[in-house]
Amino acid sequence: MASRPRSRRLHRTLLTALVIASVAVPTAGAARPAAVPAPAPPALGPLAPATAATLDARYAINRDAVLAAARTAADYDDRKRAAALRAMAGRDRHLLSFDGRDGGRSVEAVGDLARADRVAVLVPGSDTALGSERFRAGAVALQRELGERSAVLAWLGYSTPATASAAAVTPGRAEESAPELRAFAAELRAAKPGARITLLCHSYGSVVCAEAAHGLPADALVLYGSPGTGADSAADLRTGATVWAGRGAADWIAHVPHLRLPLPFGELGFGTDPLDPAFGARVFDAGSGGHSDYLVPGSVPLANFARIVEGREPTRA
Repeated sequence: MASRPRSRRLHRTLLTALVIASVAVPTAGAARPAAVPAPAPPALGPLAPATAATLDARYAINRDAVLAAARTAADYDDRKRAAALRAMAGRDRHLLSFDGRDGGRSVEAVGDLARADRVAVLVPGSDTALGSERFRAGAVALQRELGERSAVLAWLGYSTPATASAAAVTPGRAEESAPELRAFAAELRAAKPGARITLLCHSYGSVVCAEAAHGLPADALVLYGSPGTGADSAADLRTGATVWAGRGAADWIAHVPHLRLPLPFGELGFGTDPLDPAFGARVFDAGSGGHSDYLVPGSVPLANFARIVEGREPTRA
């Protein structure tokens, strides 16, 4: 009986150390590129109907908006941001939405959304910034794994927290962004009523997805590299989607204590490990990789993501 109190004290100590580190290293947040002004994006109509013609028109409008933001960044002598934005405006890029203000938000489609009958939405975690090549590369890799009649949507619809920050261990960002994700999923369902829709939620993105889960019009919800969701069980997410969970064998996030502690400024931590049998998610094999390796071409988790998106059984852990 004595071992359980000791284990709880150890978890509490570890979590306290995590908080101290996140609050005491302000340079991690300060090192992120400062947001520069950007023009307000043009108003867009509803995504439906998602035909080739309507999507091409939408992509053209957003391409112009990205180029306008790139010119503003250049005017403010932020050459790195201007270059990243110009890359986003390439003819091979297809943005469903774009807003360069306040650090930037975007939704990019990879694949032919008009013809897709399987759609995956990637929801990223900490330190994912506008124009992230890693984030886009993951979307490209998954769409190639899925093949024809599929689309992958890289949803950067919120300001992701810095990994070494208090925001990364509290639910505030997720609570703020969940309505945006829920609204986007509803718009996508209206545009693609017959498609199978899967949300794949990485790291802090799994907290965002959990906050948005109730009433979310999705067929499957995949939590990977998750620090927890803020819920005690999959049932507490109150979603009709099938809930899957996986974690790579070398993912450092396995060492984050799965606790929730009330503090004067809010709640700290995200509770039950989604891989815990008590949580009730279906657990799939996420391979031997680390926290950033889930969407690597040829990897075990990438193949299993594709199976889940297609409605097939993944290999189990």
